[in-house]
Amino acid sequence: MIIIPARIGSARFPSKVLADVKGIPMVIRTAQAVRELDSVAIASDSEAIISLAHEYGFRGVLTSPEHRSGTDRIHEAACKLGLPSEEIIINVQADEPFIEHEVVEKVYELSREKVGREGILAASAYKIVDNPEADDPNLVKVVTDEEDIALYFSRAKIPYPRDHHFAAYKGHLGLYGYTMATLETYCTLPPSPLEEIEKLEQLRILAHGYRIAMTEVETESFGIDTPEDLQKALKKHLL
Repeated sequence: MIIIPARIGSARFPSKVLADVKGIPMVIRTAQAVRELDSVAIASDSEAIISLAHEYGFRGVLTSPEHRSGTDRIHEAACKLGLPSEEIIINVQADEPFIEHEVVEKVYELSREKVGREGILAASAYKIVDNPEADDPNLVKVVTDEEDIALYFSRAKIPYPRDHHFAAYKGHLGLYGYTMATLETYCTLPPSPLEEIEKLEQLRILAHGYRIAMTEVETESFGIDTPEDLQKALKKHLL
């Protein structure tokens, strides 16, 4: 099951998930990009978005406006959908209308292989980015160990290249794979100070001693945080 959390509020880009992407709302574009992989549900605190999901043939699950994170939102939706404990649940961000289905499929495969074993609570992905891209605090960076298990995520440029030029940063994609069981575990964990400081929900997992398995992917997609990002994406994808 793919669940897309679609919060209506956004400080930098109000109602961005409804922004027009070649005549179709962004959240619907995102759902259409991944629908061939699995069933798709859109989880939102907005009745307008739920109605839109139904209009385009997707499941819509109305959720609380009080959630601290998108993961908490998809957990409520998964509970309402009655998903079994072994179900693989992929969290695809609503602001990724150009996400390639091959990228999502790779996270699916990693989730089946790793999640729920050896303390691994979730699976995710990164792409290699160079110095100019890594300077952007909206692009989260991740460092991993030799087995591609996440060590830390940050908006800062990590690792810091003290003695030499470095141009192979790992840019994190806001894409996560859980099982229903590990998603429930995540939602029992209290928010951590690191999560609050960086405003990165994945740090809740690491702060409580759990692990996140990572995989490298090739992608042209990126999260759209501002109207300028949208115009850049539209130009890049010739839409």
